[in-house]
Order: sequence, then C-alpha cells, then structure tokens
Amino acid sequence: MAAAAECDVVMAATEPELLDDQEAKREAETFKEQGNAYYAKKDYNEAYNYYTKAIDMCPKNASYYGNRAATLMMLGRFREALGDAQQSVRLDDSFVRGHLREGKCHLSLGNAMAACRSFQRALELDHKNAQAQQEFKNANAVMEYEKIAETDFEKRDFRKVVFCMDRALEFAPACHRFKILKAECLAMLGRYPEAQSVASDILRMDSTNADALYVRGLCLYYEDCIEKAVQFFVQALRMAPDHEKACIACRNAKALKAKKEDGNKAFKEGNYKLAYELYTEALGIDPNNIKTNAKLYCNRGTVNSKLRKLDDAIEDCTNAVKLDDTYIKAYLRRAQCYMDTEQYEEAVRDYEKVYQTEKTKEHKQLLKNAQLELKKSKRKDYYKILGVDKNASEDEIKKAYRKRALMHHPDRHSGASAEVQKEEEKKFKEVGEAFTILSDPKKKTRYDSGQDLDEEGMNMDFDPNNIFKAFFGGPGGFSFEASGPGNFFFQFG
Repeated sequence: MAAAAECDVVMAATEPELLDDQEAKREAETFKEQGNAYYAKKDYNEAYNYYTKAIDMCPKNASYYGNRAATLMMLGRFREALGDAQQSVRLDDSFVRGHLREGKCHLSLGNAMAACRSFQRALELDHKNAQAQQEFKNANAVMEYEKIAETDFEKRDFRKVVFCMDRALEFAPACHRFKILKAECLAMLGRYPEAQSVASDILRMDSTNADALYVRGLCLYYEDCIEKAVQFFVQALRMAPDHEKACIACRNAKALKAKKEDGNKAFKEGNYKLAYELYTEALGIDPNNIKTNAKLYCNRGTVNSKLRKLDDAIEDCTNAVKLDDTYIKAYLRRAQCYMDTEQYEEAVRDYEKVYQTEKTKEHKQLLKNAQLELKKSKRKDYYKILGVDKNASEDEIKKAYRKRALMHHPDRHSGASAEVQKEEEKKFKEVGEAFTILSDPKKKTRYDSGQDLDEEGMNMDFDPNNIFKAFFGGPGGFSFEASGPGNFFFQFG
C-alpha cells in the first residue's frame, strides 16, 4: 500500500508538470509569433513586450532572446540588446544569428575587438555567411580608425580625428567614447556649437557622464566663459575624481581667471608695468585658449600703447586678430597705433574691416579721418620741406624759407654737376611752393585740413624766382660769390 501510494504520488505529481511545460511552450510560441507580427509592422515596443512574455513563459529558448535583442537594437537600446544576445549564445553556442547580434551590439557600442570575436565565431559556424564577412570587415575598419585617431590626436591634427570618428560612428552609432573624442576635437578646432551639441546629447541620456561634462566645460572655457566652465569641470571631477583632463582644465581656468583679473586691476590703477607682467604670465598658461588669449594680447597691446611702445602694441594686436579675426576691439586698438605712427594705409585697412563688420557712425568717422590722413600723407609735406613744425608761427616759416631758399638756390650750385644742379633746382622750387602755401592763411588752412588746393579758384601757378626776389628784394639786392673752391658766401647790397 505504501509503495502504491508512493507511486501514485509520483504519477500524480509528474503528469501535470509535463502538461504545464508543453502548454507553456505553446503559449510562448504564440507570444513569439505575435512579437514577429509587430516587429514586421515596425512596432518595436509591442514586439518587445511579446518577446518578453515569450521569454517569461520559456526562459531557456535562445531564439526568443535573439528576437528581443533584434528588437532592442531597432530601438537603439544596444546595451540591453547585448545582454539578450549574449544570453542567446550562452543557451545555444551554435546560434549564428545570436553571435551576429552580439557582434553588432559590441560594434555599435564601440567595442570593435569584441565584435570581431563574435563575427569570427559566426564564420566558424557558417564560413559563407555574407553578413558575418561584411560585419567582420566593418569591425576591423573601426579598429583602424581608432588607431589613426589616437595617433592624430597626439599630433594635434584634430580635423583628421573628427574625420576618423565620423567614419567610425557610421558603424558604432551608440559609442559615447567616439562621440566624446569627436566633441573634444571640435572644441579644439573652435567649432563650439557642434561640440556642445554632441556633449549635451550624451548628458541627456547620462547626466553623470564625466567625459561629456568635461567637454561641455571645455567649450565654455574656450569661449571665455571661464566661471561657468569651472562649474562643469568641478562637476566632472565629482563624477570621476581621477579625470586628468578635467583636473588640468580646471586648474588652468582658475589660473587664467585670476591672472586676467589681477592684470585688469593693475591697469585700472595705472600700474602699467605690473599689468604687462600679469598679462604676459596669463598668456603662458594655456596656448590652446584662443579667445581668452586674444583678449589678453589686446589688453597687453593697450598697456604698450599707454607706455608709448607703439610697435609692441601693434604686434600684440596683430597676435590678437590672428587668434580671433572677428575681434573688433583689437582692430580698433591697432588702427589707433597705426595712426599714431603715421602708418595711414594700415590704419585705413583696419578701420575698413571694422566698418564692414559694424556700420556705426563712430566707425564711419574713424575711417574718414584715417582716409583723410592717408590722403594728406601722399601730398608733399610742406612743413618737412621747410623743416618746421606743423604749429610753426609766421616768423618761423619766413625764417625757414630764407634759410632753405638760399641753401638750394641754383646760382649757389652753378659749378656742380648737371645732376646735382637739377636736384637743387627741384628743391628750390619745392621750397618756394611750400612758402607760397604756408605763408597764405587761407591756403594753409585748406592744406592743413586735407582739402585740394586747386579748388575754389586758388591759383597754384607760381615762379620760385619771383618769390625769392620778392622776399630778398630786387636785382642787386644780393649776390653769390665764391670765397674758395666749393665755398660761397652771400653779399647783400
């Protein structure tokens, strides 16, 4: 009786269990077929739900995990898909599609080496599998792009790195590492909006991603928003205390901010020598920070202009616009230095650049002033011809004329070569022309203002000999006589 009862117990327990297992398999297959239908309609969320139900009913079926992995891949959830693909091949190592999907997930996430291993296993199982062959090539291509990018980053060839990462991301669209490297290089190239966009996309998915926080801060740092940049660097270091790049950038940002502020303070206090030293020290902190360094060069140029080191000021402003060719303040500062050093063509060029960018009345007037000075500089400098200052008095102008006219009078050089006589005659005429203009208040005013002297009926025809005679008196009023070879003295009647 006891044996019969034991057998019955056994029979009663086993038969329903077999029936439940078969029923579960049938139900799981139904869920799978429903999942397939939704997958075909590209309703991947519903497909995912039904494949999950199939797995719940029959958790040891490799194909169910493979199907759900494929669905998760279509949803862009590659990390979850990788887990399902790996489970599928653990359950059935001969499941070719499982290995393909595992490899595809690895590749999409940027692990090309692991992807190669998965595709190699698929080829071992089916050496003619075209998809496995192509994906294996893709994975090797990604590894090659990684290798080239690493070398080019060390060479600071950031454009090449961006190119390599763009190619790699075609096969690894979910790889944050590739995206971060691309964003960092975009920042180094000054393409800040693009870099910020990449970093922000990653932070939307993972707000604790230290690399993305670092790149976001880097963009702000290079855009001269140093205080905000420091906040992102600090946040990145909270997430990853050993983040070397964030640590260096944070230190540089704080040092730059402090040196620049100290320099500004010294400048405002009139301590130009100290301001120069501080700006110079700041320029040595980080050569990659283009915008901040452009401002530092311009600030140092302003200091040099205050110290009347105008050539140095021009050089600093030139360095500023080399770093940032849109930096209006640097162009204005350099243009003023060009004006102060009478380099009017260069000043006009800078003011034209400024006015093309910002068409304000002030900039228009600055341009007109520079053009006027350029025009004036191209005329004969009558003050220079007479050897007097622009503020010379009437008596000083007369005295200067007397000296220069006698110096260059043709009779004094009658014994010289034909070439010298011609040159002295020319100078004698210019001296007379200069005196004609500068001794006439009306003509002098027009000349000083840069206006054309032949306008308003002003007769510019003159005879230098007549001016000379009128100044020194008629014939017999003086004579040139030799006191020895090559020497002359003047004898007045």
